[in-house]
Amino acid sequence: MSGLLQRLATVLGPVAEVIEEYDDALTVRHDDTVASFRVVTLSDELELVSLTQILAWDLPLTADTRQRVSEQTAATLLGTVALVPDPAGKSADAMLRYTFPAAGLSDDALRMLVLVVLSSGANVRSALAP
Repeated sequence: MSGLLQRLATVLGPVAEVIEEYDDALTVRHDDTVASFRVVTLSDELELVSLTQILAWDLPLTADTRQRVSEQTAATLLGTVALVPDPAGKSADAMLRYTFPAAGLSDDALRMLVLVVLSSGANVRSALAP
């Protein structure tokens, strides 16, 4: 596990359920959502944290769902809310994606940034609930 991924596990462990996955990822459960964290190394001096949070499964793929997700996307400052349709095009999962460089962030700042993003996702989840 990379140093940054281990650091994420350490700073998030006291405030969320953190599972270290076999494939160099973390799964984090927060406020009825599940998020996957990966570290992407672009160069020796630049590592990015890639966060994907599942907000809702199997939403009906209707104009109303698209409109509600669009409204949440416009209102979300940290990350992008997206619909991912199933192959049949009848339903979709809603996800929040956010990628950021972690260099220079203290442990407290890293924890705070991640919790703000995860909480934002949880708020979107509530807004999308039927």
